[in-house]
Amino acid sequence: MASEELTGLSNSFVRQNSTSGISLDFEPDADYRFVETLEERYKCAYCHLVLHNPHQTGCGHRFCQHCIISLRELNAVPTCPVDKETIKVQEVFKDNCCKREVLNLQVFCKNVPECNSKIILGRYQDHLQQCLFESVRCTNGECRDQILRKDLKDHLSLHCKFREEICQYCNQYVVSINLKNHEKNECPDFPVPCLHKCSQIILKKEMDKHFSVCPEAEVDCPYKQYGCPVQIKRGKLAEHENAALREHMLQILDKNSKLEEQISDLYKSLEFKEIKIQQLADTVKKCEKDFRQFAQLLGKNSNLMVNTQTLASHIDKSAWLETQVRQLIQMSNQQQSKFDLRPLLETIENIKQKIAFMETYDQRLVVLEGQSTEHDVHISIHKAQLNKNEERFKLLEGTCYNGKLIWKIMDYKMKKKEALEGRIVSIFSQPFYTSRCGYRLCARAYLNGDGSGKGTHVSLYFVVMRGEFDSLLPWPFKQKVTLMLLDQSGKKNHIVEVFRADPNSSSFKRPDGEMNIASGCPRFVAHTVLENAKNTYVKDDTLFMKVVVDLTDLEEL
Repeated sequence: MASEELTGLSNSFVRQNSTSGISLDFEPDADYRFVETLEERYKCAYCHLVLHNPHQTGCGHRFCQHCIISLRELNAVPTCPVDKETIKVQEVFKDNCCKREVLNLQVFCKNVPECNSKIILGRYQDHLQQCLFESVRCTNGECRDQILRKDLKDHLSLHCKFREEICQYCNQYVVSINLKNHEKNECPDFPVPCLHKCSQIILKKEMDKHFSVCPEAEVDCPYKQYGCPVQIKRGKLAEHENAALREHMLQILDKNSKLEEQISDLYKSLEFKEIKIQQLADTVKKCEKDFRQFAQLLGKNSNLMVNTQTLASHIDKSAWLETQVRQLIQMSNQQQSKFDLRPLLETIENIKQKIAFMETYDQRLVVLEGQSTEHDVHISIHKAQLNKNEERFKLLEGTCYNGKLIWKIMDYKMKKKEALEGRIVSIFSQPFYTSRCGYRLCARAYLNGDGSGKGTHVSLYFVVMRGEFDSLLPWPFKQKVTLMLLDQSGKKNHIVEVFRADPNSSSFKRPDGEMNIASGCPRFVAHTVLENAKNTYVKDDTLFMKVVVDLTDLEEL
């Protein structure tokens, strides 16, 4: 029975609340500052806060709706905490008169003293939705800044890192935090110095066009086809042509002499072939004449005539056929007196079969050549795939899955020189992971420095890369990261830098591309410290970097 009463009480409260026509309301359990001292009759007899959806019991005391339900849930037989009277469900009713009075009580805005508004309690939430001194989140999706509503407009137009700004070079809209990266790496109208150091400033999209006229670009000598091996800057090409004029002329003469010799050899070969053709033509005419005479003697045998004409039409297909024809004529002369045609017919049939075989042989060769080419293509594809798989296996064998990376950098002097000359300014480590299905990470080093450390320090950065399991991982990346340069003397005098990932930085959000912008230490270690003979950070032209990710509180998938 008690359970049925509780169910009826709860259902009746819910039903009454849902059908109420009153639109005014307020949040319970909030700390409101009333303009006048809150009277006891407007306080709940159970929680002693301002009444929310007040209900009155048979003993005349008022309770919040959720408080009177709680009393019944906590006690099999609920009693009034004021007079200890038993609360009967059928005597509890919703006190709409008291509710109207409570909703019309005046309160101060929570943002006093900046906001001095006085509002009735029922309109308190509506006021906060318009209050200029209420703290609100920036409306730009990726921005997490909290700003007073009155400052939101200025924040969106002037201060928000994720506002859109117009690139001054290409007039495209770009998110403010990415503007510098866009100008440097993506903007086609960004002015950059010529790669060949000709002191000209060119738009990035016109770099290829400029290369075709840049005086500092290295080009081949125009006389390369005649044997000149020189590569020289375009601006000094005319000077080279004037200085090497005699050598160029000699190279041209030598080339022409070789061409004349080749032409002479071709003429001789042509004459020889013409003589050979004439000899073959004479032989064919002689054979045709002999066959006509023989055909007249054997005119009664029409089948033999047809076969003889067919044989004559194929005589010029090969040199060995001439020998066969001579043997045929000789044999026919020997057998002429006897008129025995069987050996002749057999020989002619044999020759016809050989001619047919020769005609199909070329076709089979073409098919075989096509198949051979197709097999070569398949073999090349398989070789490329094997090389790719071999590189992937090597990478997987050296990959760490415990959040730690040991990076061995060999040929330090050569790589630093390449960075100093601007050829390869930075190098990347192999990827490593926080677990088998964790974050994919790597390190990036500028051996000649980057930013404030350029030319004086080695810069070391930490990079978050796009991984296979990013959709299952929590973002942004928030772990502590330790960067180390290892001492190779055994004394463990390592150089260590520690930082915790900033969740508001785009470097630690989920990567949209292959990797995020690197974050770390532009002045990680000075060249004077690294290359000092007293230290052993570089040994045998090799140094070791170590990166450690703190896996504390990082749940493994």
